[in-house]
Amino acid sequence: MEGGWKEVLAVLVVLAGLAAPGSGYQIIEGPHNATVLEGSEARFNCTVSPGWKLIMWALQGTVVLSVTPREPIITNDRFTSESYEDVDGNFISEMIIHNAQLSDSGWVKCSLQNSDREGLAFLAVQVMGALYIPNDSIVVTEDEPCTVTCRALGWSPLPNISWEVAVPVSQSSYYSFLEPGEPRSTVSVLALTPQGNGTLTCVANLRSVQAHKAVAVNLTVVQSPSDNTEKSGASLPTWAIALLAVLCVSVFILIVVLIIVFCCCCSSRRKKKESVYQIKIRNSEKDNTKKGTSETKLKNENENYAFSSDELRTTQMAPLPPKSKEASAQRQPSSSPPPQEPRKQQPGPASRPQVSFNIASPQKVRSATLV
Repeated sequence: MEGGWKEVLAVLVVLAGLAAPGSGYQIIEGPHNATVLEGSEARFNCTVSPGWKLIMWALQGTVVLSVTPREPIITNDRFTSESYEDVDGNFISEMIIHNAQLSDSGWVKCSLQNSDREGLAFLAVQVMGALYIPNDSIVVTEDEPCTVTCRALGWSPLPNISWEVAVPVSQSSYYSFLEPGEPRSTVSVLALTPQGNGTLTCVANLRSVQAHKAVAVNLTVVQSPSDNTEKSGASLPTWAIALLAVLCVSVFILIVVLIIVFCCCCSSRRKKKESVYQIKIRNSEKDNTKKGTSETKLKNENENYAFSSDELRTTQMAPLPPKSKEASAQRQPSSSPPPQEPRKQQPGPASRPQVSFNIASPQKVRSATLV
């Protein structure tokens, strides 16, 4: 009897062991959390003790892959499996998610058939969006503050933006803020005071996946107009400066001479006008004086009552006596009037000729003017 009871108890123990869930095999190590970039692969491992019959992989509560000791059961090409065996003889099942998408983010579960034990891990898919600077090349003025803007669009999560300044500057700083209306975009502004040419690089980092994206812009620095003028003046050699000074002085002297000549010409013209006017006045006065003198002479001749026209005719018809040499010699000096007389007494008008008679006789000498 005792032996029969022992056999019954052994059978019951075996049956209880077989009916117990997970008896004989279990999940030794479940998958671990993973963070990947969008478009890359995500891998999860599940270690199971020997004796398992079916391993199931679920993403966000849905079974996407099943593995049997013979082969995996693939229902979607994005989810594949690989198998390994460790040194202790345990089975390692690896699920590979190809071309991970942002929508794949969620819980990943590894479980065994007829077992309540399971392994959980979280999949985080990050998106690296666009990064750009509005201008490929920027031209600024030397030693004048300026700003450069960098935009990160469509990132998940938002990146950390930093700047690499390969430009000589007196000061620089930057700050970031969320772009209004764009929850997955951020803006970074770099403020600097450049002193030379160089390159500015905007870098966006996703630290969890050790990924980054960068964009660069060329910065060209030009001098201000005032600095150009000062430097151009300072760059002139000494001889050029001296020549420029001489030219300036020469031009100044020439201008002064032209002004003096102009003034002299104006004054000479005025004097000429005045002299012509004075000459006209003097000539008119002389004409008036001559007219008065001729009228006076005419009156005196009219008052000479001893004069008769018969005597004048006789005088004209009578031949002159021969002149002796002595008489001619004595008359020569008297015949030439003094040098001052012709200048003082100018001949009268052509309409009043004067005729003088000089008769060598004891008679009275008469002079008459014919009108």
